[in-house]
Amino acid sequence: MIVLRTRFTDTFGIEHPVVCGGMTGVGTAELISAVANAGGLGFLTALTQPTPEALVAEIARCREMTDKPFGVNLTLLPTVTPVPYDDYRAAIIDSGITIVETAGSNPQEHVAAFKAAGIKVIHKAVAVRHAIKAQSMGVDAVSIDGFECAGHPGNEDIPGLILIPAAARVLDIPIIASGGFATGDGLAAALALGACAINMGTRFVASDEAPVHPNVKAQIVANDERQTILVFREFRNTARVARNSVSETIAALSARPDATFSDVAHLASGVRGRTEVLKKGNMEGGMWWAGQSQGLIDAVLPCKTIISDIVSDAEAAIRRIAADLA
Repeated sequence: MIVLRTRFTDTFGIEHPVVCGGMTGVGTAELISAVANAGGLGFLTALTQPTPEALVAEIARCREMTDKPFGVNLTLLPTVTPVPYDDYRAAIIDSGITIVETAGSNPQEHVAAFKAAGIKVIHKAVAVRHAIKAQSMGVDAVSIDGFECAGHPGNEDIPGLILIPAAARVLDIPIIASGGFATGDGLAAALALGACAINMGTRFVASDEAPVHPNVKAQIVANDERQTILVFREFRNTARVARNSVSETIAALSARPDATFSDVAHLASGVRGRTEVLKKGNMEGGMWWAGQSQGLIDAVLPCKTIISDIVSDAEAAIRRIAADLA
């Protein structure tokens, strides 16, 4: 029997090399505790909570649902309304969280504060140079996002098959492969490419415990790998989202020569997507996030089953490869 123990599992005290990274509107206690109880590492999403005080309460709620390790994601992005990042950071530290995932803009100030508090930090990067910079800040691991991912894959279109080994060549810290992962074969491939774990978002949205409308989960299962679209490229903020009438309209309006983000802001509103799609299940009601891994997802399952199947399938893939090479 193969035991998938890696530098990631050893560093973070986790049973399986499987991560559920931060997802706005989705990373709540119901999902993250289920991932933790299944032996993976999940991240509550700080900015899903309306205030730092609400985040403290959500952390406490998650602790009531699991005694396994979990973390908090703090995503740093430009916003119309300023976010009190320092207050969210203080809430994380004061709550005794031991693992944080940072993403978005340069996290140096926050990394320094988290490390001073004895917190392990994972930074999510979309380019090797950004990963190198994060390593120089003292982060404990890097999650590297390939072009296949949901969310913001950067503007250089480098897929995981290239990005993961390119990062592994130059980094000394553990690498989490992100973007396009939903199966055990993918986990085995990520390990072969030099990663120590995989990060999955879309796969965990299509789980029993994800706090989204059943229509969203059913749509992910029904969609194939072609049912995503890139938006915001014209504004140097490329994002991969699910293909629907809203995202197609955003893409069309953005392609106009004189387009500005204000032309599509009402359609791209995160509040609209979370309310109309994730909560109400109106699949044409707003823009929502999904990756190309939709094409590999064929059932809505409990997190425990998702993780155990992926690990056992990865072990089987490794045995199969070894047997073929014997």
